[in-house]
Amino acid sequence: MSWIEVGKFDDIPRLGSRVIHSSDGNIAIFRTSDDMIFALRDACPHKGGPLSQGIVFDHRVACPLHNRITELDTGKAAAPDEGCTQRYATRIENGTVFISLTAEVSEVEKLSQSA
Repeated sequence: MSWIEVGKFDDIPRLGSRVIHSSDGNIAIFRTSDDMIFALRDACPHKGGPLSQGIVFDHRVACPLHNRITELDTGKAAAPDEGCTQRYATRIENGTVFISLTAEVSEVEKLSQSA
């Protein structure tokens, strides 16, 4: 897995996000209240709203368009909603955040690929 540097951990506000631009589209980097870092494609699984502009709480984000909830650790929409957005692996090293631009395969995608 190859990693790219996206910035300093302290530059991402608690319960906030930052966006990086990739050739595949925008990726939102989220920081939770317990200082966990998550990265998702910056598109709600419902209608593609910018998750980076949503409200972060617990390990979730509420889409700013229709208030649909997405789980930060899986990219899956919270029940009763359905759908999934791409998730990216993250790591923190010496106060710097790195992500892998290889999208992780979600459990939903794994199930559909094995069917």
